[in-house]
Amino acid sequence: MNNDQDFSKYIGRIADALERLAPALPAAPNLKDSDAFVWNADHNQLKPATNINLVHLALLKGISRTRDTLLNNTLRFAKELPANNALLWGARGMGKSSLVKAVHARINQDAPNALALIEIHREDISSLPLLLDQLRLHDRRFLLFCDDLSFDQGNSEYKSLKAVLEGGIEGRPENVIFYATSNRRHMMPRDIIENDQSNEINPSDAVDEKVSLSDRFGLWLGFHACDQTTYLDMIQGYVEHYHLNIDAQTLRAEAIEWSVTRGGRSGRVAWQYIQDLAGRLGKKLIT
Repeated sequence: MNNDQDFSKYIGRIADALERLAPALPAAPNLKDSDAFVWNADHNQLKPATNINLVHLALLKGISRTRDTLLNNTLRFAKELPANNALLWGARGMGKSSLVKAVHARINQDAPNALALIEIHREDISSLPLLLDQLRLHDRRFLLFCDDLSFDQGNSEYKSLKAVLEGGIEGRPENVIFYATSNRRHMMPRDIIENDQSNEINPSDAVDEKVSLSDRFGLWLGFHACDQTTYLDMIQGYVEHYHLNIDAQTLRAEAIEWSVTRGGRSGRVAWQYIQDLAGRLGKKLIT
């Protein structure tokens, strides 16, 4: 009997020690306290985002039709009307992720707390069903966003994503919409699709399986490399917005030279030039 009591005390002390060593899990956030969150897959929790890297919608040049299409789709979703999942694909640095964040900010500016933005990293896509299980319990509308989504050879997570977006038993909750950006139209390298096609008895089946993921996005928005006029319009928009004092001739010459040294023109290249210019002028870029 004494041995049993001693053993129980010993086990109790071990349990107490382990509890002191183990960090307490952070309290679950109130999903109405913030307009943006980041999904922490390791702890299956949402972390409020305190500082969003944001470009104003008016500063995104050369994509006016795409901008309006995504804004209207998101606005309908925020108003509890039918809306589509969206895939923003195409050239690097042309404002795909910036557009998603800018649209979210514009909607909440006009209707505070109407929509919460949740970022999920592409390596955490396998935990998406757990996140959706949490979100479907709330009455708030959520814009779920994955930046630079792509899948490589041997990665089968795209199959689970297909079921979650459309076609699963539960599918996407009505209060959640999913936006993704990718440099690839079908989120997979062309050589993977072609190799799988050559290895299949029925080659078209392999292609259909791979491209059917992008079919789950009812809205496809393409982004393409910009010409010099659009590139200079982007820079002029930044200069006027941030009140940067530089004469037009110098601005044009510097901006063109900057794009040449970077080997191309894009919204990202324009923004990088503006950061360099503002630094040289001793001007802070306050959003």
